[in-house]
Amino acid sequence: MEYQIKNISPNNLEQCIKCTICTVYCPVAAVKPEYPGPKQAGPDGERYRLKNPDFFDKALKYCLNCKRCEVSCPNNVRIGDIIQMARINYEKGAPKLRDRMLAETDFMGTMASAFAPVVNLTLGLKPVKFVLDKTMGIDGHRTFPTYSGKKFVSWFKKNAAAEQDKLPRRIAYFHGCYVNYNYPQLGIDFVRIMNACGIGVTLMEKEKCCGVAKVANRLIDRARKDATTNVAEMKEALARGAEAIVGCSSSCIFTMRDEYPHLLGVDNNAVRDDIFTATAYLYHLIEKGEIKLAFRKDFSMNAAYHTPCHMQKLGWGVYSAGLMRMIPGLKLTTLEQTCCGMAGTYGFKKENYPTSQAIGSELFGLIDESGADVVITDCETCKWQIEMSTGRTVLNPITVLAQALDFEETARLNGVKK
Repeated sequence: MEYQIKNISPNNLEQCIKCTICTVYCPVAAVKPEYPGPKQAGPDGERYRLKNPDFFDKALKYCLNCKRCEVSCPNNVRIGDIIQMARINYEKGAPKLRDRMLAETDFMGTMASAFAPVVNLTLGLKPVKFVLDKTMGIDGHRTFPTYSGKKFVSWFKKNAAAEQDKLPRRIAYFHGCYVNYNYPQLGIDFVRIMNACGIGVTLMEKEKCCGVAKVANRLIDRARKDATTNVAEMKEALARGAEAIVGCSSSCIFTMRDEYPHLLGVDNNAVRDDIFTATAYLYHLIEKGEIKLAFRKDFSMNAAYHTPCHMQKLGWGVYSAGLMRMIPGLKLTTLEQTCCGMAGTYGFKKENYPTSQAIGSELFGLIDESGADVVITDCETCKWQIEMSTGRTVLNPITVLAQALDFEETARLNGVKK
């Protein structure tokens, strides 16, 4: 069955010391009484499930897989992975049509991009939202992300590919579904920044979705296939001279680094240490004195930085915030680390929408209190949740950097000849 995969165990459950710190930090347990909390759903429940699968509790579907439980765990128990594997192995019934549609981001993105103006208009209509709510269980309150009529890959091949070999260094860009189908401008900003720093960008021709949505919706065979393709593509890119694999999405990078071996049984040892978020990669180059940035004197922005949960698990939010603090005209407030509640496809589902909004309410309040005009975050689904719930503009750190950068002077400082 497509939704099951056996004999792959992320379990280190015996390291659990039953301290319940994970439950204190769990955003779902705080607002959803039906959810037993990560300790009980994870290590405690797994001891019973290993003896008898009938002990599986359907309430595990409420887990966000935000990894806050794992961040807080003093013994590094992979609690979130234990819960996800329990859902994969023991939850009965195939994924719903809705879940498959939400998970198949490449297929849906390709179809929607071809008819972007019509799709964007249609998905914003109240009657359409009502029908999706009643027939498919996609909550009628949810605002959908817009699709671009032109894919990032198409822009790159037409406008940038020929110039990349002229630069002395090279990285491979994992653009992801969001950049390709929804917001190509983020990819364009990334390429312009890298080029100004003297770094050429290449794309991986067979790149697939990172798999985070498929894992969440139990399309495990599909996720495993895509992960295998991605790892092979990354190996090839590194063999061809790329010094790193870089992406703008914190969840994509986290999934490829840490979820592939634990949840999908895909060996990524050959590439894992070469996979970086764009902000971590740039920060390290600046810190080592390998590149220099110059900023516009007229740039001004009042912003708040939100650390996505998966970025917190990576421990790399400090690089995004640090990079933003290098921008002279940016007034930055770093928000307390709390979950937005969106969790990829989780917040689209009718049964999860109230939980999603209740979890995010603390963050929404912090944003209002900050007085910031703009919110900065590395996760596209955090962006969708925050924009819908606060009305604030939300930007990726790379887009903010592109808006603030003096490209001509940056290129000159890095010895890039026009």
